[in-house]
Amino acid sequence: MTTRRDAMRLLGAATLAGGQVAAAGRSSAAPAGRQGAATKETAWQVVTSAPGTERFMARPLGAFQPAGQPPETDIDVFVDTTRRFQEVFGFGGAMTDAVAEVHAALAPSAQQAFLAAYFDPRAGLGYSVLRTTIHSSDFGSRSYTYVRDGDTALASFSIAPDLKLRVPLLRAALAAGRAHGTDVRVFASPWSAPAWMKSNGSMLGGGTLLPAYRDTWARYVVKFVQAYEGAGVPLWGLSVQNEPMAKQTWESMVFTAEDETRYLADHLGPALRAAGLGSRKIIVWDHNRDLLPQRAAHILSDPKARPYVWGVGYHWYETWAGGEPMHANVAAVHEAWPDVNLLMTEGCIEKFDAARLQDWANGERYASQMIADLNAGACGWVDWNMLLDSRGGPNHKNNFCFAPLHASADGQLVFTPIYTAIGHFSRYIRPRAHRVSAATSRSTLAATAFRNADGTLAVVVMNRSDAPQRYRLFVDRKEAAVEIPARGLQTIVG
Repeated sequence: MTTRRDAMRLLGAATLAGGQVAAAGRSSAAPAGRQGAATKETAWQVVTSAPGTERFMARPLGAFQPAGQPPETDIDVFVDTTRRFQEVFGFGGAMTDAVAEVHAALAPSAQQAFLAAYFDPRAGLGYSVLRTTIHSSDFGSRSYTYVRDGDTALASFSIAPDLKLRVPLLRAALAAGRAHGTDVRVFASPWSAPAWMKSNGSMLGGGTLLPAYRDTWARYVVKFVQAYEGAGVPLWGLSVQNEPMAKQTWESMVFTAEDETRYLADHLGPALRAAGLGSRKIIVWDHNRDLLPQRAAHILSDPKARPYVWGVGYHWYETWAGGEPMHANVAAVHEAWPDVNLLMTEGCIEKFDAARLQDWANGERYASQMIADLNAGACGWVDWNMLLDSRGGPNHKNNFCFAPLHASADGQLVFTPIYTAIGHFSRYIRPRAHRVSAATSRSTLAATAFRNADGTLAVVVMNRSDAPQRYRLFVDRKEAAVEIPARGLQTIVG
């Protein structure tokens, strides 16, 4: 279990034993021993986390040798830096009303520690992407909108509910990013239009946007962008609709592929452009991997909708039906539309159970899916709630979930294995990095690799087995020996 002492160590708020965590946290900054564009072999570090051990433990990697022919009996990780693929957009999480409410109840020192934990690229996760909601989602104490019922002129529009907690926290996050030299990009997603614009007369339980209100809803979104930017939260982009094929007991609204295409092409896109907001990026779909190929093909093949689309977002919840994660669908869309960005926009472990708060398997699930998504062509990975309470909420429909950080009863931060898993990617793989070829010789290991814009290489390796593994790391025409603990997660950086 990650103790409060461990948390302080992660944040650099206490003396760092041997400088290990500080060394592990280097990302955009050059590693010790690095001079200019040339990498000394002594600069390479192996950063390791495993069950029952300290997190982000760093040690020097042994010297590289000229690569030999590996026999079939060896376990190998092969990295070919001459094969470049997608550019990284970034890693991040969501600031919902729930996050803002829990943050407000933290002790003052923990509030500052929260910002360091996520935006410090050395001792924290170095987040560069934030997602937020357009009025309420299920994660928050209540449902609400920004206008009075029936106000088609939107004269009553006000983001006053968000100005209490969520907007100030977003502003603080942006400032924390800037303090560390990171341009944090914010995008917003709606869960539902106001009840009076919908076929079912409710924000909850699905329903569709009534055709008569398509323009009104588009103008509502425009007003949201203008209001947030006027309040000091610039919006990089928007998704058209969160989970458009889900009828949930909480805020939800159904868009078929044709509905989303026409709304974007004929209403939302033109409304943003007319308001001088045409540079805001648009993410379509924003739902699970299962229907991803169908939705992407329908929207991207439409000549009126396509010019508005920056990328296709997706979630990981397709396993609700009992199957395996559909990473192959991400790869299929990437192959079919290589010029379109694919962004993982939401994922969390549902059905919160306090007894599982420090379950290492939660972190393993994140690491496994992040490796598979990135290798399939995703340009980034955005987690769901960044902070929740000791019940996995607040959530006004009792849809409690896990988060990387939870608040204890006395207002302190509790770090979980999810936080650790994300850190093995976000600390070392920075925006504008490019994925390079990475493969393993055995299925007991999974790997992905990225070349950062500053020339550093980050190789993430996951040990799926219950036994320690010794493997040969091949980087182009050189190799080094590495050991990884049982169920361990490693990032090799240099």
